Amino acid sequence: MALLEVRNIEKHFGNVDVLSGIDFDLNEGEAISIIGSSGSGKTTLLRCLNFLETPDKGTITVRGETLFDAATWKHVPEEQIRRKRLHFGMVFQSFNLFPQFTALENVTLAPILAAKREENGEDEEEIRRRGAQLLAQMGLGERKNNYPHQLSGGQQQRVAIARALALKPDILCFDEPTSALDPELTGEVLKVIRELASKNTTMIIVTHEMAFARDVGDRVIFMDKGVIVEQGPSKDVIDNPREERLKKFLAGYKNK
Repeated sequence: MALLEVRNIEKHFGNVDVLSGIDFDLNEGEAISIIGSSGSGKTTLLRCLNFLETPDKGTITVRGETLFDAATWKHVPEEQIRRKRLHFGMVFQSFNLFPQFTALENVTLAPILAAKREENGEDEEEIRRRGAQLLAQMGLGERKNNYPHQLSGGQQQRVAIARALALKPDILCFDEPTSALDPELTGEVLKVIRELASKNTTMIIVTHEMAFARDVGDRVIFMDKGVIVEQGPSKDVIDNPREERLKKFLAGYKNK
């Protein structure tokens, strides 16, 4: 059984079909890269997986548990939605750090709040210790007491990655993690994601970095106009595309 099973996900904004019949599986320890032009539905798909958007149709299953079923979703209490969201860790394009909190506070805030809601929640000191370890893993051990404005864009994104990992999600999701970075800072964030992939971290990565998508993703999904046009082993999809739409998309990147 796959860790994640996505079945027939649809999302409409008014008369616009943003996602149509999205189906894919994700195995434990696997990384999937999602590529496609702007407006193809990649970010909306991630937002649906994190329940930041509500699909109009379909199901989302993690470890055999149906987390989302469009037919019954309107009856799910908000507290249950928050719990379901914990299966996914989200790293946004624009970091979304709290400016009034230090790096360590940004990383530990959500786990501490979650622990307070649980009768047998994790000890706060243990959460802070683990948060400091995650920042050290990101190469930011000496920056844990810095505020976001004291960090470079690359450092802020690495704090955001540590924050997502702090909740121990089943699946780590990246939405164009380098799009807000200057080119010289992109490499340090991609290096961290490569290291996570080498440790078999289960990930879904929306990216415009084609070489990175091929080298880090076990599989690649190409989306266009809200549908999955082609998916398969990363090197096959990137180096030997079958579908004409994908061939044109990749040719556009090569000609830039």
